[in-house]
Amino acid sequence: MNIKEIEGRTSGKGLRVGIVQARFNADIGEGLLSACCTELTKLGVASEDITLATVPGALEIPLILQAYAQTGKFDAMIALGAVVRGETYHFEIVSNEMARGITDVQLNSGVPIANAVLTTENDDQALARMAQKGAEAAQCAVEMANLLATIKAGAK
Repeated sequence: MNIKEIEGRTSGKGLRVGIVQARFNADIGEGLLSACCTELTKLGVASEDITLATVPGALEIPLILQAYAQTGKFDAMIALGAVVRGETYHFEIVSNEMARGITDVQLNSGVPIANAVLTTENDDQALARMAQKGAEAAQCAVEMANLLATIKAGAK
């Protein structure tokens, strides 16, 4: 077959990235942020092109992502945080509504969002995943921003 394949590049040079981090479960959030920023830098995103906003918890993340998207200043965005299961149904509400909100912002704005809000059974699971997930979020954001730019450039 002779098909045209579009691939996302992994160079972050020139990309502007907005990060929203939930402060609830702060140790996990800080671990995610550290890994994410380290990876963004490795990929070539300049530190002055990274903007961080913190919010109280996971449910507040989508609103700030939406505000970021409305500025038109970001090529990609990243959501960071952790929702750890407790003894009530609140875990499901927060997890589901946060994820829905992030997806809605992404689809409505056309700005890619890497969702690195961990949803785990306990703190140990979150701590074990935070470094890898933070780095993967950076990789996803850069790849998706480049992929969309390639598609938009080809449509002209």
